[in-house]
Amino acid sequence: MQILILNQGPGKTLRVGGWTVAWVVTAVVTTFGPRLVWDFATIPTILAVIVNIAVGFGMIWACKQHVLGTDEMQQKIFMEAAAITLGVGLVLGSAYELLEDIRLIPFEPEISHLIMLMCGTFMVGLLNGHRKYQ
Repeated sequence: MQILILNQGPGKTLRVGGWTVAWVVTAVVTTFGPRLVWDFATIPTILAVIVNIAVGFGMIWACKQHVLGTDEMQQKIFMEAAAITLGVGLVLGSAYELLEDIRLIPFEPEISHLIMLMCGTFMVGLLNGHRKYQ
């Protein structure tokens, strides 16, 4: 995405992308490995979770380095989008969980729904920030 790589070389952007792909791959292995590969054996499952968390922290670190390499305006746009995303995730995620508890929805809330909401919120926040500060 062009707006994320302004004022930076491709190195930090590619690093964030690589860590993100690695995290998604480890999440897939952690999700499907126990069912399809190692028949819910405890040790491989625990190892998969630990690797997923470790790679996730690597992705967070790479994202932080990426943001620190941008100019002040890009950092401001990122922080505003991140703040809105955090708020939306907390408020709507909590409300979504409550809907099942108070029996207004007949299904169990899925974390994937919250992740999609937060990703969409962040993208809209970034786009609005870029439009606002053009």
